[in-house]
Amino acid sequence: MQQTAEILPPNALTGIRLGISVSDSPDLARLGLLETHFRLALGEIARCVLVSGGHLTYGGHLQPDGYTVFLIHELHRYNRRDRPLRICLAWPEHRKLAASDIKEQQEALGLYGQIDFLDQNGAVIDPYEDRAAEPSPETNEEARKASLTAMRLYMASNTDARVFIGGKRQGFQGDLPGVVEEALITLKYKQPIYLAGGFGGVTTGIIQALDVDDGSWLPAMSDGDPQDERTLMGLNMLADFPTRGDWTGLDNGLSAEENRRLAASHRPSEIATLVSLGLGRKFGATQAAH
Repeated sequence: MQQTAEILPPNALTGIRLGISVSDSPDLARLGLLETHFRLALGEIARCVLVSGGHLTYGGHLQPDGYTVFLIHELHRYNRRDRPLRICLAWPEHRKLAASDIKEQQEALGLYGQIDFLDQNGAVIDPYEDRAAEPSPETNEEARKASLTAMRLYMASNTDARVFIGGKRQGFQGDLPGVVEEALITLKYKQPIYLAGGFGGVTTGIIQALDVDDGSWLPAMSDGDPQDERTLMGLNMLADFPTRGDWTGLDNGLSAEENRRLAASHRPSEIATLVSLGLGRKFGATQAAH
């Protein structure tokens, strides 16, 4: 395969905002992979986007061991001081932080990015307004779920495409797995999606639901692995898209064969190269015209 540098010239993705849908994959062990491999893939995708002038958007939390902090650390490796990373924090996530923690994270991010603090309806708010110095967690479960959906809708309105990696099939906070809900929203917004399924997780279910690949390469789960009905419901909702008359596929700049390779690969460099190739084809010509 071509090297990424040959695919995307500098500034090819200037102004393009790639959303990142990523959460822990329950399948790493049975695939013979480690969390380190998972993060290497995420880091390679971030590198390819950043060196080509693109921006990243991620909705998560600010815990030290999370992907938000990992992405911030990746930014420090590149000479981008135009705030190329946008972190979106749903209402329940920032309400469980002390005001001092919020200030510390904003200062740490500095010129590398911005944090959008959202209210329960997904509107950006001042995180210090109308709150005490100590954490004040949201305890209403329905409000928490609605806030997460609102955050995902806000992200979709502030991105141009989205990449999916891993994802929980159970033990999630909303009515649907977060990665599945983000896929549904992205498709409704008719944005390109990139499905990196080689690390397993619910992303492989999305790949099968959208008929990109049959996932036969993924080792079977044990009989003791439970099936969450909410996950099955979300995947069935995704499976409805290819049956619609206006379905045009993933529309992500990749051929069917390239999408199948992306669906099955666990090699960080190949994943990043394919995502970059698709983004370049989809948006590169538009950027060259400006």
